[in-house]
Amino acid sequence: MQIKMTIHCPNCGSHAERHYLLISQLTRTQCPACDYFMVTCSDTGRVVEAYAPGIYAPQ
Repeated sequence: MQIKMTIHCPNCGSHAERHYLLISQLTRTQCPACDYFMVTCSDTGRVVEAYAPGIYAPQ
């Protein structure tokens, strides 16, 4: 089962989608405006996959 919510993108603030994939215990957040994408484990909170243009990792 999957639950879909419309949220504000954590990267750019425009409308994005958050999908809760209950069987696999994953949460997928994606924004079509800035190409933000993140998949996290709903149980542990660990990041499985991420792509966020414009957000730079500390050196």
